[in-house]
Amino acid sequence: MFGFFNINKSKGMTSHDVVSKLRRVLKIKQIGHTGTLDPLAQGVLPIAVGKATRLIEYLDEKNKEYVAVLELGKISDTYDCEGIIQQYSDKKISENDFLSVIDKYRGEIEQVPPAYSALHYKGKRLYELARQGITPVDIPARTVYINKLNLLDFDYESQTATIDVGCSRGTYIRSLINDIGINLGTGAIMTALTRTKSGVFSLKNAVSPELLSDNFEALKYLINPVDVLSYKCYQLTEIELQKIKHGQSIETKHYYEPSSYICLEYNNQLCALAKKDAISNKLIIQKVFIQ
Repeated sequence: MFGFFNINKSKGMTSHDVVSKLRRVLKIKQIGHTGTLDPLAQGVLPIAVGKATRLIEYLDEKNKEYVAVLELGKISDTYDCEGIIQQYSDKKISENDFLSVIDKYRGEIEQVPPAYSALHYKGKRLYELARQGITPVDIPARTVYINKLNLLDFDYESQTATIDVGCSRGTYIRSLINDIGINLGTGAIMTALTRTKSGVFSLKNAVSPELLSDNFEALKYLINPVDVLSYKCYQLTEIELQKIKHGQSIETKHYYEPSSYICLEYNNQLCALAKKDAISNKLIIQKVFIQ
């Protein structure tokens, strides 16, 4: 089995839970996810199977989209409703006040990741330190990009809001919500999160892992790698196919940017990734996926 599954992860499961479940059901060890979703979160979780795990680094997942629900007036150590929650403010915020503040968070922003996250800090993951009662004060900020931030719903009485976020890879929605709350002077915690898009993978096409009950059923939902990679494709001849099986370069008269990868295909199957040599007309093999 060689390809990707667009999984709709349910709330309460870890990303590793999904991978472990599929390994048991499909009896395939070589399975991995492309980006962690917290147990609180649900939605799109792309899964690579077989040799497709070697393609994870080549996926274009720069842009991700989420729908998040937040509650004003509170803060927590995890920036969400699963941490230690404290009442921060009784101040009531209007919808217009909320809209004026989120305007500041569109575009390029600096963001400090939450203390409860999987990021490494001096050899340990931040959540491991947090569980020991250690919260580093010098967690480095990172630059992220928010290309979409819209208010979908606002309830004045409950002081809750639902936002639609489009952002770059590496953005923490929990941190974004915490920062918005601090800016409003009320605090804010995330109470629900759904990832609706991760690169080319969309929630409308995502499937429950329960549908992948065996290998036969799973094949119905397996996505061909050539359909998710954003590189140009080159159709191999039979002779060229034999060459790349042995890692040999092939000649081409087509123009390709030397810095970009090229998908080498045969009968709609991804056989290898290559790069155009900067001097000659040769396509140099980078990774081979067939024997």
